[in-house]
Amino acid sequence: MEALQTAHLQVVSELDELAPVLTWFDQFYHCSISQTAWFQCQLALAEGFTNAVRHAHKLLPPSTPIEIEVLRFAEQINIRIWDSGGGFDLNGALAQLPPAIPPSAEGGRGLKLMQRLVDDISYCRQDNRNCLYLFKRLTADHVLSSEPL
Repeated sequence: MEALQTAHLQVVSELDELAPVLTWFDQFYHCSISQTAWFQCQLALAEGFTNAVRHAHKLLPPSTPIEIEVLRFAEQINIRIWDSGGGFDLNGALAQLPPAIPPSAEGGRGLKLMQRLVDDISYCRQDNRNCLYLFKRLTADHVLSSEPL
């Protein structure tokens, strides 16, 4: 299966880069993608990017790059976000989260949200960096469940 569209972006580790990242991501929108699925892709990308800035690069200089790669296929979008942080066990972190995270909780809501927004999520060490992989099917209108974060 060949990607219809592929692009890479590299930005520094600053939350101010989120708006340019989302503007760049707009190039992947196509009228065949439902508004719900598109919103879920945007939100998952925003959460993944801000997690890289706030957590993975917390102790690194703001000039540390974050690289983003997006591949759009007819029926799916693949998003990869590379960071240079120490890494963590995504599956272990998700397994330890309670079914409903109280609003007062220190963290975890973003991980749970990304898990609900996409069809597959993983995080692994690759090429001396960490890669957050987000996979979203575009063929069906996946609606956010009503379960609380």
